[in-house]
Amino acid sequence: MKTSLRTIGAAMIVFAATACGNGNGKGAANVAETQEEALPKVSVVGSVRRMVPQTGTYTSTVQANVVNNIAPQSASRIKKVNVEIGDFVSAGQILAEMDVVNLEQVKMQMMNDSTELVRIKGLYEVGAVSKSDLDAMQLSYNVRKTSYENLVENTILRAPISGVVTARNYDKGDMYSMQQPLYTVQQITPVKLLVGISESVYTKVHKGDAVSLVVDALPGESFSGVIERIYPTMDAATHTFTVEVKVANRDRRLRPGMFAKVTVDFGSNNSVVVPDQAVVRQLGSGDKFIYVLNDDNTVSYRKVVLGVRMGTEYEVLEGIEEGQKVVVDGQLRIKDGVKVEVVER
Repeated sequence: MKTSLRTIGAAMIVFAATACGNGNGKGAANVAETQEEALPKVSVVGSVRRMVPQTGTYTSTVQANVVNNIAPQSASRIKKVNVEIGDFVSAGQILAEMDVVNLEQVKMQMMNDSTELVRIKGLYEVGAVSKSDLDAMQLSYNVRKTSYENLVENTILRAPISGVVTARNYDKGDMYSMQQPLYTVQQITPVKLLVGISESVYTKVHKGDAVSLVVDALPGESFSGVIERIYPTMDAATHTFTVEVKVANRDRRLRPGMFAKVTVDFGSNNSVVVPDQAVVRQLGSGDKFIYVLNDDNTVSYRKVVLGVRMGTEYEVLEGIEEGQKVVVDGQLRIKDGVKVEVVER
């Protein structure tokens, strides 16, 4: 009996030792397998270099190219009004007529001076009057003629430009009080926009450059313009400079006061481009980062400077080079310096 118990005990010890040996081998293999499975899985794509269009979009307001306030020089009774708000007028068209009493008086005096000047010239030619008398009469006629011409301009009020009437502040029969203009006429073919552009692109903007714009009031429509003038100074508070954009507006679709978004083309840059999925934004700051895959399958956290966004891609100005592989999926599972497993997207 004792012999049997000893035999059974020895057999159990041998079995246990064998089992432990087999268990230790499988345990090491399982640990290695678990470590390999623990590598975070990421997807990567290669960064590329290509020409990237450089544009900027700015807000502005449509303005009339020229605004004229029409009014006589002195108070007078309004005899006639010929146009209303919203009417389109041509340069030289009569808009209103003032009382003509003063005009008629000065006209008669001018005609009388003209007749007298002819008579004095005849007398001077035969030696009946002196040169000073002739000069005095000539001066009197010139002064009267100038006064008449000025009264004509201020009695028969004409449009100095072609445009649309945007204000009429008096009615027929009113006494013009010299407080408000009788009419306001705005030239809207063309229109202009004053656009504030960042000083960082000052050297990329030139007179004659083409621009495009859209307005909220006319959805789905786009208009073309050209930079007519570049203001020579910078705004110290906003670090912007002003450009004046002209739009032909031949169909008169654009009206003063419309809110517009103006897109300016600054040419193209030969830049590195990556998918927008590669960009990681750091919370609490404006910094942007990209994970770059190294040759040993570790990743590096690179701070980048971004340029233009083009749909689902970003231009990268600083931080990575052409051809480097960037992580586009799995960023939440990794950190700087860790080893990763690259999988197909």
